[in-house]
Amino acid sequence: MRGDLFSSHMRYGAHSYIFTERWSDDQLHVLDLVKELGLSMFEISVGDDVPFDRRRTGEHAASLGLDLFIGPGGAWPLECDLSADEPENRARGLDWHKRQVDTAAELGAVAYAGALYAHPGVVKRRRPPADEYPRTAEGLHALAEYAASREVVIALEPMSHFRTHMVNTPGQVMRLIDLADHENLRVLFDTYHIVTEIRSYESALRTVAPRLYALHACENDRGSPGGGLVPWEEIFSVLREIGFAGYIGLESYNSSIDDFAIQRGMFHNVCPDGRAFTERGIAFLKRMEAKAQK
Repeated sequence: MRGDLFSSHMRYGAHSYIFTERWSDDQLHVLDLVKELGLSMFEISVGDDVPFDRRRTGEHAASLGLDLFIGPGGAWPLECDLSADEPENRARGLDWHKRQVDTAAELGAVAYAGALYAHPGVVKRRRPPADEYPRTAEGLHALAEYAASREVVIALEPMSHFRTHMVNTPGQVMRLIDLADHENLRVLFDTYHIVTEIRSYESALRTVAPRLYALHACENDRGSPGGGLVPWEEIFSVLREIGFAGYIGLESYNSSIDDFAIQRGMFHNVCPDGRAFTERGIAFLKRMEAKAQK
């Protein structure tokens, strides 16, 4: 399986939204910039409104030695939801996610990551039905099995309770993975989303450690890491102790591209310059990693 859980060092990366509103064939120069900045991973948001030549992007990334992630940040029909009450919508969800896995495979991407268990933005304010997790786990098992056949890891991302009712905490994502019972299911830990859901980053990371695949390293305001509320020294200390040496990616929305960040719900100017944001963030994270190794 590509994208092994552990390696000899942490692999830093960045999300496409730091640089561009939508990935396309004329954005390949961003891959060159990412390589120039010393990164080894790049995450691309895909969806029904993101057409591009998978082969061109994949080959260019491979020529630069960049591992690719994808996530469902583009257009994603609401009825395509693995957690939906309606069986037909759960089936639509599985079919839709399989198509994204196909995209990942065509790109040569190592992982398909995000809140794949539900639909971000859908928050059902009710007591959860007894079968909600089991039926969602059934779909995740099928998705993980399909992705394994295409050599793509499925990485599930807990999100804030403002974005989903399904999986907010480390305990919830591990429970869902246990129910789904497939070795191809891993965890993407987002330091921004988790800040409203936990009291201890140390405890949270230890909970997901057996399945931890990658981190989205974001400050509590979704800005560049450092200077906010996220306890980075604690995080890197735990990562060292659990032996994690996987992917750590920056994620934000470029606030200099028209109303892109505002339309994504970011109303403050935390990423006006993608290059500067990345340089500052990666330098800070590498300092934290070095400090943890002492």
